[in-house]
Amino acid sequence: MYSLEKLGWSDFFASQLKGSEIAPGIAPARVAEENREMFRLLSGHGKFMAEVSGKFRHEITARADFPAVGDWVLASTRSEEGRATIHRVLQRKSKFSRKIAGKKTEEQIVAANVDVVFLVSSLNSEFNLRRIERYVALAWESGAQPVIVLNKCDLCDNAEELRIQAEAAAVGVRVILTSAFRGDGISEIRAIMQSPVEMFSPEQSISEKTLHREKQITGAKTAALLGSSGVGKSSLINALLGTELLDTGAIRQSDDRGRHTTTARHLIVAPQGGVLIDTPGMRELQLWDASEGIVQAFGEIEELAANCKFRDCKHENEPGCAVRAAVESGNLDAERVESFHKLGREEKVVAAKQDAAVRAAQTKELKKLMKRQNQFYRDRGR
Repeated sequence: MYSLEKLGWSDFFASQLKGSEIAPGIAPARVAEENREMFRLLSGHGKFMAEVSGKFRHEITARADFPAVGDWVLASTRSEEGRATIHRVLQRKSKFSRKIAGKKTEEQIVAANVDVVFLVSSLNSEFNLRRIERYVALAWESGAQPVIVLNKCDLCDNAEELRIQAEAAAVGVRVILTSAFRGDGISEIRAIMQSPVEMFSPEQSISEKTLHREKQITGAKTAALLGSSGVGKSSLINALLGTELLDTGAIRQSDDRGRHTTTARHLIVAPQGGVLIDTPGMRELQLWDASEGIVQAFGEIEELAANCKFRDCKHENEPGCAVRAAVESGNLDAERVESFHKLGREEKVVAAKQDAAVRAAQTKELKKLMKRQNQFYRDRGR
């Protein structure tokens, strides 16, 4: 049994409760695991297995409306059964989203109500600056604070050189070298977990969140560990917890990568303080509504663009382009500019698909309405 504050409860969530919702048997709880629309909840009254109510299911319009790991929900609990029914998801203060894998245009929430995102990459053949840039863009868009974790530094001879490269690819983002095996960087991550939560309104822009953070001591800080398969997230969590809670896999000799061990997202309350969300390795990380995150991740390009001759400069072949001039002078990495263009193009494609999906859904609902209306008039004319 946990206190709500230890689970990450704060005034932000408490202020959303309505007087009519505060009743015996109704309690706030946090989603610790989700599996095929069944949810494991943690609350001040214990642990519960839960499903959504029929009314909730009827009222939602998209997959992203379902509870996600890290969400705070209001649920009616049945302690004698260890079961609960979810009636409402409280407004999220942050969410890390991606486009669902495959051709379908739909949002998948990887983790909700996260304060800091540890973007884990291993310092072996998996290390990829362009992938790090993609993760950072989505992390900024989520509303959480990104921190890059370069793991397995004990297996790398040039770890410091790669750390410098990562800092250049993620301007303004903290980079930590770690080794779950030797313990490098573990105390640094724990210190971040135990520091006060930085509170801000979800309606603020990313730049406002970055420049005008109002620091308050509230509930426990929530951190999510994100990264590709085999980068050592489970080993890091075990090191942070000081116990072998999660299964880990040995490194494969064929490709120098760890085995994929986490199969579902789940939330863990750390005994030293803080909440951890472990996530499965993501083989595919497609953007979802990440325009502001891209701007934040490539802040130095945006600053240079303000000095371009033309306001709509695409930074390709236009005269007076300050971005191209910085590349030619060696002050800006050409590959970073190309990555900026690539993510921008991808974001536009996803945005267009989102608009098309919305129009298709609206057309479908209109057809249903017209069908019901026609049936009404046919029945009336009998």
